[in-house]
Amino acid sequence: MGMQRGTEGLGVVVAEEVAGALATGKPVVALESTLIAQGLPWPENLATARESEAAVRRAGGVPATVAVLGGVPRLGLTEAELEGMARSPRSFLKASRRDLGRVVARGLDAATTVSGTLFLARAAGVGVMATGGLGGVHRGAAETFDVSNDLDELARADGFLVVCSGVKSILDVPATLEVLETRGVPVVGYRTDTFPGFTARSSGLPLEARVDTPPEAAAVVAAHRALGLPGAVVLGQPVPEAVALDHEAMEAALADALDQARSQGVTGKAVTPFLLDRLRTATGGRSLAANTALIVANAGLAGEVAAALAAEGR
Repeated sequence: MGMQRGTEGLGVVVAEEVAGALATGKPVVALESTLIAQGLPWPENLATARESEAAVRRAGGVPATVAVLGGVPRLGLTEAELEGMARSPRSFLKASRRDLGRVVARGLDAATTVSGTLFLARAAGVGVMATGGLGGVHRGAAETFDVSNDLDELARADGFLVVCSGVKSILDVPATLEVLETRGVPVVGYRTDTFPGFTARSSGLPLEARVDTPPEAAAVVAAHRALGLPGAVVLGQPVPEAVALDHEAMEAALADALDQARSQGVTGKAVTPFLLDRLRTATGGRSLAANTALIVANAGLAGEVAAALAAEGR
């Protein structure tokens, strides 16, 4: 996969295929990379990354997995680079938007979170992204003030479409939706009237907007852009029913995992991977199967909506 320098003086390197697609108006979908380095274990992390890229291609789009390699922000990774990240995840930092300057200055390797991916994708002119679950307001945030930078970046990502399956189940979902509302970020359900519950089909929280086809979703995004409305559009797709977990069972497993995190003094960026690992163990691996399935499904949907937008010249 050839490479070329990005624009706007940011030093972003864009894969040749991605740059060509952007130049000719073909659909491009950005994919975040923390799921490879921090979210999933080997070898599921590499398989999921490959399957996500393949899902975008099946929908008619070009995938652009985002990461920082040797201090250079990259949009679009080679197969060897994907595998290198999957095999050696501990050598990769977890970079949100706020970390990018430090990572670049020190020539480090980093996987990008939703906020980091959004920032770099926007800089390169990409307008659609897929992920598993968004970051948000952590439980107990009233005392800890632990709120993901994803929410602020979603409010800044004007005209962007982010496809997800809700927010990570370890978060305070009602509070996260309230913050998104305050930030003016529209949340639209894809074939659902409730906010998806990450590895569960539903969080039980109602949504005011719903679409049932990729063209319907594209129409909402196109109108959002045409009006010049600030912020991103979040499209929530439930996890595939065949692998979905029971919401109450997940809550019980999560409560135990949170107790373990507190007793072991796990804080900051280490909390999410710690809790996800404990949930995988508690559910006998079923949470891992659900997580990988929803990531791939969201990549496919993002590709379909991106293709619909491109067909309309949006």
